[in-house]
Amino acid sequence: MKFKNDTKNKIGHFFPAYVDAEGLDAGILETERAFLALPFTREIEKMRTWKWHTTGKLDNTFMRPALIKKRPLLEVDWQPLLFAELGKLRGEAVQVSVLDFGAVADGKTDCTGAFVRAMGQGGRSVRIPEGEFIITGLKVPSHTELIGAGSGKTILRMHDFAAKSRQGIRNRNCFTGNKSIRLEGFTLDWRAERFPEKEKSAARGIRSSGIAFCNVMFGLVRDVCVQNPGLHGIDVTSAYYSYGGDGTTSRFRSRYVWIDDVEVYGFGDDGVTTHHSDYVYITHSYLHNPSGRAHKKGASNSNGIEVDDGSRHVVLHNNRTENCFGGVEIKAHETSSAAYDTQIIGHYSRGDNRAYNFRHIGHHKEGDANSLTAIGIRATFLVAEEPRKTPLYAESRPRALVVSAYQRVALNYVCTVSETKAPVIAVQYRARAVDLQHISHSGVAPRIKISQDTQSVRVSPVDERSP
Repeated sequence: MKFKNDTKNKIGHFFPAYVDAEGLDAGILETERAFLALPFTREIEKMRTWKWHTTGKLDNTFMRPALIKKRPLLEVDWQPLLFAELGKLRGEAVQVSVLDFGAVADGKTDCTGAFVRAMGQGGRSVRIPEGEFIITGLKVPSHTELIGAGSGKTILRMHDFAAKSRQGIRNRNCFTGNKSIRLEGFTLDWRAERFPEKEKSAARGIRSSGIAFCNVMFGLVRDVCVQNPGLHGIDVTSAYYSYGGDGTTSRFRSRYVWIDDVEVYGFGDDGVTTHHSDYVYITHSYLHNPSGRAHKKGASNSNGIEVDDGSRHVVLHNNRTENCFGGVEIKAHETSSAAYDTQIIGHYSRGDNRAYNFRHIGHHKEGDANSLTAIGIRATFLVAEEPRKTPLYAESRPRALVVSAYQRVALNYVCTVSETKAPVIAVQYRARAVDLQHISHSGVAPRIKISQDTQSVRVSPVDERSP
């Protein structure tokens, strides 16, 4: 894995226990004990329905803590389900080569038709050799693998005349849904530079991303690099973004998706993001240097990892972000439900304007309605190095950590790193039941700001770390 050990060592420099299985589990379990001790109030009994694309079902549970237990991989609740499906796919899919269906790896020939023929109606493992393949966007059927020779070796590049609304790769049926899709071992160059620099790089809705899983059950993206997508690098989403109000949630959700060992850069909005989806696992990935071109210049909320509207049961482990607006943002828009039940285990943020930003827009300031759904964040071993001003969002002040509107938040082992200016850790705007322990710093000590409109906030003293 390209990024796993490098990120682990960067975090381990500040938290030596992180690189040891027993130490990692001990930190996670300490966070879990604090989390379980925190009260929370669920102000609705079930999700409200809104038009045809929302559901009344409310998931009121929290995942068990993800633990390593001396294995090479953290174990999350639902992993055995995904592994069983992927194993079945690998055993039953018929192996074919895209070359046998007319693809030419010359960087000139449009190979979209060859990929369509190679994938057929599914049940195939499509091998893609080294070389450059031009596409106008691929729609992948159920029970299908696209397997390249490795990121940087197999290149899928969007055609000059591909529509801005096209995703580079998407599952075939967003509303009826797809099952068991594996994407591995290639670079996808969406090429936002195809469009004039002054023009926004994305169309509306769920379009313009590099890879989009829309209503996919059981998916894996591994060893993939996404370059210069118009919107998101990878979007795990429902078929429709629901904005029916806080307390509503979309149908056609994606479930049981693993994003592993992925690099995304030059993204117009977010590197990896989730919307209205359940059981998502994001590991060992590096998201950096967005273009922000999906937004108005100077007002780009481009995050490395964003756990967004209506997402539930998301685990982030051993990821790294750099030079984004937000390193990790857990949030929602005002007219949608907040992300619910998120775990972060080891993250390294460098040069992100807001290293860790947890908020429900429109539900935190005086006069706003309380969020009905912004509940449940567990995070252990977070490093925020040099939060800084960014042209992505010119008016935003740097922050190492911000908690707004969320309740039942347990954060454990947080280190700020700065040689120039005191980073800010802020708990504000109706945050409730927040426990922030084992704060440390290297260089200038952080400033802790707790606003008066918060409730039940506990913050430990700040310790200085040895260089």
